[in-house]
Amino acid sequence: MKRRDRLDEDDVRIRPGRSKSRPRTKERPEHGNARTATVVTVDRGRFTIIDEVGTEHYAVKARELGRKGIVVGDYVEAVGMDASTVIEREGREDFARIVRRLPRETTLRRTADDTDPVERVIVANADQLAVVVASTNPEPRTGLIDRALIAALDAGISPLLIVTKTDLAPATPLTDLYGPLDLPLLEVSHKQVTEEVRHALTDHRTVLVGHSGVGKSTLVNALVPDADRATGGVNAVTGKGRHTSTSAIALPLPGGGLIIDTPGIRSFGLAHVDPERVIHAFPDLRLAANACPRGCSHDEPHCALDTDPQVNPARLESLRRVLRSRAEADTWD
Repeated sequence: MKRRDRLDEDDVRIRPGRSKSRPRTKERPEHGNARTATVVTVDRGRFTIIDEVGTEHYAVKARELGRKGIVVGDYVEAVGMDASTVIEREGREDFARIVRRLPRETTLRRTADDTDPVERVIVANADQLAVVVASTNPEPRTGLIDRALIAALDAGISPLLIVTKTDLAPATPLTDLYGPLDLPLLEVSHKQVTEEVRHALTDHRTVLVGHSGVGKSTLVNALVPDADRATGGVNAVTGKGRHTSTSAIALPLPGGGLIIDTPGIRSFGLAHVDPERVIHAFPDLRLAANACPRGCSHDEPHCALDTDPQVNPARLESLRRVLRSRAEADTWD
């Protein structure tokens, strides 16, 4: 007789059935004990948040948030926050859980270039954007300044310009170009932050944007004691700065407010900005543009900007570079 014919119930291994689990439900816990916090760093699904009294906590997203993105500057509600940042319990780390992302007041975005449909959120809830540019080493590039101003104004964020390294070269060319815009322009010399700069940033949530090597991290180290942001120099061959910051970080200012340091960027795409709104970032040209023919693209014959003696040619060329780049992006849609 074959072995399988002589088997009885004692020879058969019975696989235990699955225990009954609770049925899935769309209801979610209310988390009535959640506390408000601000996201100050994001690192591969882990977050550093600060609560109402400025205490830091490490956190992860709760499952019910799904794929909802959280960026530096976001206001959130979290549960499980304690006096310490990380609690060691039985050899494992217990993190606070972010259960809600509160509505954003502002959202600063950029794209890789003007043809890229993917928007990248730089920071949330900033009320001020400081474009940081060096007077020399690396040489100032007005294209980034203009594009950052466009993105800031489009997002409802107030812009200002901080010119560093003015001990090496005067800021006069930038002052002449941007002075007529009623744009606050602040200077930093010998890596020393003036009271004027401190006053302009206090009680604001200011995001710093600029190329690598212009001195953003040096500025943060001067503003925030113990910030210890890494700093770098400029490549002697390319004339471009070396990347030192790899992710955005928000730091409380001693006098109140937040300063948000961001990695140096090579480009600032504006694919998310309607071309018709670009002119609003050029207030010095907008008045003259009122005399343009209906439907004028501001980059064609008979444009009133070409004949107005008050128009700065450099500013006009900057506007047209942005408009041409946006027009090229639209042809790829």
